[in-house]
Amino acid sequence: MNASHRLRRTLIWVSAALLALFALAVLGVVALDAGYLRGPLLKWLAVHTDRPIRVEGSLSLHVFSRHPRLVAERVTIGSPPWAPHGTMAEIGKITVVFTAPRLGQELVIERLQIEAATLHLFRDAAGHANWQLKNPDQSAPGTLIVIRSLSMMDAHVLLEDAQQHRQFDGTISAHDVDAHQGTQPLRIEGKGQLNGRPVDFEIGGDPLRNASRGQHYGFKFSEHSSGSHLTGSGFLHQGFDLRTYDAMFEVSGVDLRDMYYLTGTKLIDTGSYHLSGSLARRGYTSFFSNLLVKSGQSDLHGSASIESAKGRLNVEADLESQFLRLADLGLRAAGRDPEPASNQMLLSRAAPDPAALLRGKAAVQFRAQRVQAGHTTLSALAMKLTNDHGELTITPVSGEIMGGRLSAEIKIDARKEIPAVQLEVRINDMQLGQYPRKEPGPPAIEGSLAVRINLTGRGKSLHDAAANANGTVVARLPGGMVRDSLAELTGVDLRGLGLLLAKDKKEVQVRCGIASFEAHDGTLTAKNFMLDTAPVLIEGGGFIDLGTETLDLTLRGYPKQVRFFQLRSPILIKGTLKSPSISIAAHDSKLVLVDPGKAKDADCESLLQ
Repeated sequence: MNASHRLRRTLIWVSAALLALFALAVLGVVALDAGYLRGPLLKWLAVHTDRPIRVEGSLSLHVFSRHPRLVAERVTIGSPPWAPHGTMAEIGKITVVFTAPRLGQELVIERLQIEAATLHLFRDAAGHANWQLKNPDQSAPGTLIVIRSLSMMDAHVLLEDAQQHRQFDGTISAHDVDAHQGTQPLRIEGKGQLNGRPVDFEIGGDPLRNASRGQHYGFKFSEHSSGSHLTGSGFLHQGFDLRTYDAMFEVSGVDLRDMYYLTGTKLIDTGSYHLSGSLARRGYTSFFSNLLVKSGQSDLHGSASIESAKGRLNVEADLESQFLRLADLGLRAAGRDPEPASNQMLLSRAAPDPAALLRGKAAVQFRAQRVQAGHTTLSALAMKLTNDHGELTITPVSGEIMGGRLSAEIKIDARKEIPAVQLEVRINDMQLGQYPRKEPGPPAIEGSLAVRINLTGRGKSLHDAAANANGTVVARLPGGMVRDSLAELTGVDLRGLGLLLAKDKKEVQVRCGIASFEAHDGTLTAKNFMLDTAPVLIEGGGFIDLGTETLDLTLRGYPKQVRFFQLRSPILIKGTLKSPSISIAAHDSKLVLVDPGKAKDADCESLLQ
């Protein structure tokens, strides 16, 4: 057998094999088109989607067409292996019309129609979701398949998103075809319960018919829930790719905390608010810029970024405020304080979310020109907050208060079931004469005060931690003046303390003063409480309950010179830290005919060290 003969024979065998394969392919296509090979088709779909698929109704595939069509009834789609086991979708009927793919081109769905569907959507805290096309631990999220037309009416959607703290139970419809006008812009509508509150939303997009991966895809949205209204607009950088987009948004409502029901993000309570800004999404990171929040008389503006890859939550923010009034924050500002008595509380009951602190890291810079806390105003306040998986530190904290310099450090260990809190505060050169007063004229008392606070406690809020705090609180006054206006300020007769401020002498020199308290289980007990004036030594005692924030202090005066007809009346300081009251203990008053005045000057140098 010569070479040419062998070549001809080989060509014949190859041609026969190709004809056989072609015939088998044609038979396979015909079989699929006729409804046969149902099992192998479902197995192929399950392998290529990483999801178990079951079809209890009819299944047909029409291949010999310019637009192949797949129609299936009573379809159940399970969750992928990276998500918890269970059912992802139950669909009464699904129709998929394809554009016949050409060599080297991607698959395009000409029309997707879903009828009588129930979708069970789930994502865990680590970011594994049953709607993801690929395992997020192994690859970046992929882009969506190109869809030219979509119809899904009144699908029942049950969403449980542990990562974004969202739960939704309601209906969603999506359509882009009108029976009378043909192809229209995409419209997605939904309503139901979002995080336990009624919600309705609407998303509008450019017509899918004109969308492509090579150009921007515009959208707008509107959402109402719990008295808040969120609106915005933006565009995908590439059609069918949800990983990269830009948007502008605006929100207004009766309480900023209600934003949780829209976004799943826990914020503070406020009164009526308005929030606006821009959002740029890049993969797993969201960049917020031009943020502006206004509520009451307070404002806040700045920028932030949030990374949420694989369950992590890394936050960076740079925020500023022209004026921040603490009265604009909290349940009282929101008008729904369940405990009216807490209106008199000075220490905040706001509690950070421990789960959010444990999930990742944070670095936040904050600056405020003015912060108003009750009658006191802090100026040039600046602080830096850092968090490392539950180890929260707020340091350095700096500012100015009544002409003095404030510095502080706060540490919170949220890794424990009940967070541990450590507080250190230092105030130097605080001018008592700058304390706000209603009446004009010279201040009642003047002097440069220094304060040191070192406390540790356990609790979910600053108030809770203070209620069981241990440590020390010390205030030192190296000198100053007391005027007769102090009597008017306190509403008591200062003669009970031996302070006679005659008309011809309207002020008394203060040599020094100290108030030293020891904290144990939330109670501050006075250890050394003294004010030494030129004519009188004033001593005090009592305690402050940080749990109830109540005061129970007593002051007594001891003259340094002989006094006749001396009325000894202890001064009582009661009320709360936020609203103290001063009065005379009338039941404990004594009239002394002659007081020898044996009190001595205090050793101010030793006391003030």
